[in-house]
Amino acid sequence: MTTTHVPVLAGELIEMLDPQPGQVAVDCTFGGGGHARLIAGRLGPGGTLIGIDRDPLAQERFEELAAELACATRFLRAGFAEGLAVLREERLNADLVYLDLGMSSMQVDTRQRGFSYSYDAPLDMRMDPGQELTAKDIVNGWDARRLARLLRELGEERYAGPIARAVVARRERQELVSTSELVDVIKSAVPAPARFAAGHPAKRAFQALRIAVNDELGQLERGLPLAWECLRPGGRLAAISFHSLEDRRVKRFLADRAQGCVCPPELPVCVCGHEPEAELLRRGIVATPGEVAANPRASSARMRVARKLGESS
Repeated sequence: MTTTHVPVLAGELIEMLDPQPGQVAVDCTFGGGGHARLIAGRLGPGGTLIGIDRDPLAQERFEELAAELACATRFLRAGFAEGLAVLREERLNADLVYLDLGMSSMQVDTRQRGFSYSYDAPLDMRMDPGQELTAKDIVNGWDARRLARLLRELGEERYAGPIARAVVARRERQELVSTSELVDVIKSAVPAPARFAAGHPAKRAFQALRIAVNDELGQLERGLPLAWECLRPGGRLAAISFHSLEDRRVKRFLADRAQGCVCPPELPVCVCGHEPEAELLRRGIVATPGEVAANPRASSARMRVARKLGESS
């Protein structure tokens, strides 16, 4: 498997998951396979690597990697929420489950997919090319209020209203079909000082559209409980996030499972009997300055890890 993919927080992921020979590991977002290669190399002939991804290019990468590995392998072509639902129905007991959220470097680098604002491409942004909804559909079909809410809630875009109104005005003259056309509209709606501030002026809008097209937050909210159910007691769950919308959900999910007593504070003794399900293993792991210098994508990455408690832990 020839690849230039550089996995983010790779050393930290290996350290925190501590994969051992014979274990079962589930890579929920296989992508280019960078993390999977490192994990699988430690599972040995008695171990199993299960990859999940909805992108057909990821399936091709997985098949190439599987041919090189000593461990058993299996691939599920699906969103990770749907793939984990299949594994739960099969009563899988995994030792390790991990997610590298957002889009993969492979998807960004495939220009015709339309994920990047840095070059001209069709307004697509689908992680699964077989699904119907595209960024073009949203940009040309949603009204200004709905577009503004999307940009504000999923992109945390300060100028959501002006951008949405500019998009609607532009498409009334001619349909928007390319990333460069959308970038031009966004730039026209953003005040000049903001256009020249840190970061590309279209970054947040593109993030919002990508999240909406692929239902990324819905996948995460459905997938985290399923991932937890698939873990055996003593197993470990790790999630790498790249923006606050993801990280807040991961943090809340793990914190809820690490909580013990849920009795009202005015009660003198615990009567609920609620026991924590998780042990949090460090908090909010970020990339080192050296990694960020070598791989700028790592600058926004944050990893959270927990161990599932139970009789075997």
